[in-house]
Amino acid sequence: MLALVTLLSFATRFHRLAEPPHICWDETHFGKMGSYYINRTFFFDVHPPLGKMLIGLAGYLSGYDGTFLFQKPGDKYEHHSYMGMRGFCAFLGSWLVPFAYLTVLDLSKSLSAALLTAALLTFDTGCLTLSQYILLDPILMFFIMAAMLSMVKYNSCANRPFSAPWWFWLSLTGVSLAGALGVKFVGLFIILQVGLNTIADLWYLFGDLSLSLVTVGKHLTARVLCLIVLPLALYTATFAVHFMVLSKSGPGDGFFSSAFQARLSGNNLHNASIPEHLAYGSVITVKNLRMAIGYLHSHRHLYPEGIGARQQQVTTYLHKDYNNLWIIKKHNTNSDPLDPSFPVEFVRHGDIIRLEHKETSRNLHSHYHEAPLTRKHYQVTGYGINGTGDSNDFWRIEVVNRKFGNRIKVLRSRIRLIHLVTGCVLGSSGKVLPKWGWEQLEVTCTPYLKETLNSIWNVEDHINPKLPNISLNVLQPSFPEILLESHMVMIRGNSGLKPKDNEFTSKPWHWPINYQGLRFSGINDTDFRVYLLGNPVVWWLNLLSIALYLLSGSIIAIAIQRGAQLPAEVAGLSQVLLRGGGQVLLGWTLHYFPFFLMGRVLYFHHYFPAMLFSSMLTGILWDTLLRLCAWGLASWPLARGIHVVGILSLLLGTTYSFYLFHPLAYGMVGPLAQDPQSPMAGLRWLDSWDF
Repeated sequence: MLALVTLLSFATRFHRLAEPPHICWDETHFGKMGSYYINRTFFFDVHPPLGKMLIGLAGYLSGYDGTFLFQKPGDKYEHHSYMGMRGFCAFLGSWLVPFAYLTVLDLSKSLSAALLTAALLTFDTGCLTLSQYILLDPILMFFIMAAMLSMVKYNSCANRPFSAPWWFWLSLTGVSLAGALGVKFVGLFIILQVGLNTIADLWYLFGDLSLSLVTVGKHLTARVLCLIVLPLALYTATFAVHFMVLSKSGPGDGFFSSAFQARLSGNNLHNASIPEHLAYGSVITVKNLRMAIGYLHSHRHLYPEGIGARQQQVTTYLHKDYNNLWIIKKHNTNSDPLDPSFPVEFVRHGDIIRLEHKETSRNLHSHYHEAPLTRKHYQVTGYGINGTGDSNDFWRIEVVNRKFGNRIKVLRSRIRLIHLVTGCVLGSSGKVLPKWGWEQLEVTCTPYLKETLNSIWNVEDHINPKLPNISLNVLQPSFPEILLESHMVMIRGNSGLKPKDNEFTSKPWHWPINYQGLRFSGINDTDFRVYLLGNPVVWWLNLLSIALYLLSGSIIAIAIQRGAQLPAEVAGLSQVLLRGGGQVLLGWTLHYFPFFLMGRVLYFHHYFPAMLFSSMLTGILWDTLLRLCAWGLASWPLARGIHVVGILSLLLGTTYSFYLFHPLAYGMVGPLAQDPQSPMAGLRWLDSWDF
């Protein structure tokens, strides 16, 4: 039966895998990232690297050379080899069905429950669609289900602790947890589930007085090693490989600190030699520490009429440019610090300085006029002629968390610039200016002195012929530092995700009811159209099952708590429902409800890990309820057939609904659903379905 289930799963996932031979939906992102790994080009993404690394490896091993641009959905692959990457995702997606089958079989000890679960997942058009493209979702769900199966298996070996199978499944759980977290941070939800299961398990062992405290200590140590140390080591190793492979400068550089960029070959900071400490007369660039803000920048264009004072614009700009260069000068003198007759004077923490824009010779300036976009912040401008301005050009430079010495280090020192007259702090709001500001980012002076990354800067480029150069290699961050920085950047990037133009976002309450799908490919009757939507029969049955489970589970739990004497068969089925069903209901809850608390943009595909658990719950619930019905009607001559007929009806209904809705996953060409000639005619049951 397992072989049959696995074969059917692979057959449905690999059927018409090559179609359409063009980019679909998020393949444009994850295919491109696979190319970056093959080309060893550094990039930034909001997810950990494992999924993209595996996609890149699959492409490399299948003959893809990393030259396809993956520019936009609809671009044809032509001669480029894309089947290796799609095939890899379909291969992992195909294992979801046998993993769910084995998990339910172990939890319920019922072949029919496992078979029903397998059918629900095999014939779900949504799971099928997600498995057929170059996406992170099938890889993530593979590791989530592998962790769930391994956890259930090591629980079933509880009567043989420390045996070879017990160690194998415990270790495999740890490996799967590392894999899930290494693909997306959503992997934290399955980590939480395994953690709760482990705490309950250890609490039970602690209460078993037949076990010595030494034995309990061994159990605790085994779990710490396999479920904490091993996953952390593997997770860290994926980042080590990620940083080692992506050694060339690329489109992700600007998101990271200057010290981080110095690691990347091709970046202008790589193997560079510059003076270590800041001195008066130095030509510098100043970079904001917040992700994707960029360099302090000015240009000859003025603020338009009605936007504060009509003085020279000051912005931030993500790219390297001559207009990012500033000269650091004393506030109270115009003498040239680079004059050979003057001794070198280092800039120190607390000094009052003036920053003169190199290209236009205007000073960095602020005053009580309001900033262009951010209310209650002050405008920042370029002011003065050939460096001569007024007292509004004076800034106090401070080193954040100064630990030793007063000098300011290139790359390493985190600095703030405090305006002397108004007391405000130089920062960037991150807001994009209109066309008059060349769509660069707004710079303001904020009177709120709260320390945020928006108002912290570091010195990157540094030119001063009077100072000795040091190699930037000595300033390169250590592995723990770049690991921490990459996580900070990913977390900020994740929380800041906003929808793109014309993009179908959705709300978590939409998902279980299958309210709205997601267009993968094509919009009109001449296009090859693929539409991500769950099989409505499967999804609405799952939704009904959750409600029924909460009702029946509550009744049984109350009856047991009140001391009701249940017949042996009913008691056994009740335990399956409460323990097995409870375990998968917990999985559904943990993979669904946290999305209600998230501020980032959300999409329909975020529900699919939870959908796997709801399908397993459906299999366990209906098998148990039908068995209880058969037992309750035992005196009726055909009672034994109730269970068989019920399971067969569910299997046939699921299969037939897949026959009706399969064009959504395998692709449609021709009239849209409202046309009687359409393959989906009469099947647009909700107006919100857009196929």
